[in-house]
Amino acid sequence: MWGGRFAAGPAEVMERINASIGFDKRLYAQDIAGSKAHCAMLVHQRIISQEDGAAILAGLDAILSEIEAGQFEFKASLEDIHMNVEARLAELIGEPAGRLHTARSRNDQVATDVRLWTRAAVDSLENSLRDLQAALIGQAEAEADTVMPGYTHLQAAQPVTFGHHMLAYVEMLGRDRGRLQDCRRRMNESPLGAAALAGTSFDIDRQATASALDFDRPMANSMDAVSDRDYVLEFLSAGAIIAMHLSRLSEEIVLWCSAGFRFVELSDAFTTGSSIMPQKRNPDAAELIRGKAGRVIGALNSLLVVMKGLPMTYGKDMQEDKEPLFDAADTLQLCVTAMTGMVADMKANRGALKAATAHGFLTATDLADWLVRVLDMPFRRAHHVTGSIVKLAEERGCGLSDLSLADMREIEPGITEDVFSVLTVENAVASRTSAGGTAPERVREAAAAAKERFL
Repeated sequence: MWGGRFAAGPAEVMERINASIGFDKRLYAQDIAGSKAHCAMLVHQRIISQEDGAAILAGLDAILSEIEAGQFEFKASLEDIHMNVEARLAELIGEPAGRLHTARSRNDQVATDVRLWTRAAVDSLENSLRDLQAALIGQAEAEADTVMPGYTHLQAAQPVTFGHHMLAYVEMLGRDRGRLQDCRRRMNESPLGAAALAGTSFDIDRQATASALDFDRPMANSMDAVSDRDYVLEFLSAGAIIAMHLSRLSEEIVLWCSAGFRFVELSDAFTTGSSIMPQKRNPDAAELIRGKAGRVIGALNSLLVVMKGLPMTYGKDMQEDKEPLFDAADTLQLCVTAMTGMVADMKANRGALKAATAHGFLTATDLADWLVRVLDMPFRRAHHVTGSIVKLAEERGCGLSDLSLADMREIEPGITEDVFSVLTVENAVASRTSAGGTAPERVREAAAAAKERFL
């Protein structure tokens, strides 16, 4: 492709390190779409003839059909998807193929291709996240009344409902979708027509090609257009946060499936056995999702390191953007889909969840609140009194509700029989009626509102 300047071909190792066709062939549909938009614009602007334009468009359609039918031969000697398509176009239509590259460069071509691919990946991932939210909302509706321990520091803290716990992840994924939408808005500008870095002297119409490819507008600066990979970094950043959220939910599922918790059960569809221990049922889907978070976070770090030292404008280093991008997008799509299936499959063990609320003095805060509300006690004093009552129960090896009224009055004489009304986990949960609280009525309202907001 640069035979006029070079008298000899590259060394074998140079060819291997330089070629990207092994991975950028995934951009074939975007590359052909960009070439068709560019060709149509060149014809409209009378930069190339209608006859040449028609031949180019027909040839590109033929190449697309060949690739989709698995009949296209990708050649490492042609380096990348752009030159593989252009070389095949020359074989099909001859001399007119050489006119397609008028007023563009591989620099703006690849920038356009990757934007188109990333935009599609964002749309696909956001749709999958919506499906996961739907599965979580379904669990929240089914388990709005199911009490369980809520934890801080992984220590039993206060009673909540399983439905409320599920809706926490719905909110996290909602923010994830918002980040993807925000990323998509910023990336939806067209680099096509920026050429190598400085624009072109041909009378092109960049707005026409931007519109043809469903971009909002052309990028404003030709140097920025070919050198920008912020949109990939934003996608990977949003993806890293998504992966972290999925990993947190996975960790909880792994804990909940363990013998120490038994909070949920997964069917055979989302568990595996052991090659030596016949009793085992391992939540491997959750463990794998937890592990794959590292790949996505690593992809973000990888590209940040690539980009941090690059001067303007394009450097071949940027070829390293695609493999982490592709791998992260594939990994996220697989993990979200697997998590959606696992959440839908998951069955809450209501008995175990309720039994776990008997440990950890979960209604201690409710006791302190009762002292404030009924005895008009300052909260710090109520906290101290409740702590003393908890200590007494701990020494006797019983729960707060198992203490007698006389026991509690030895610590605070003003306590009345009414205190026992706040010491059951059901009443404690039902009392949390503040906005965003865990009361079952609030959970049902929040689930309905989440459907309106997200589905």
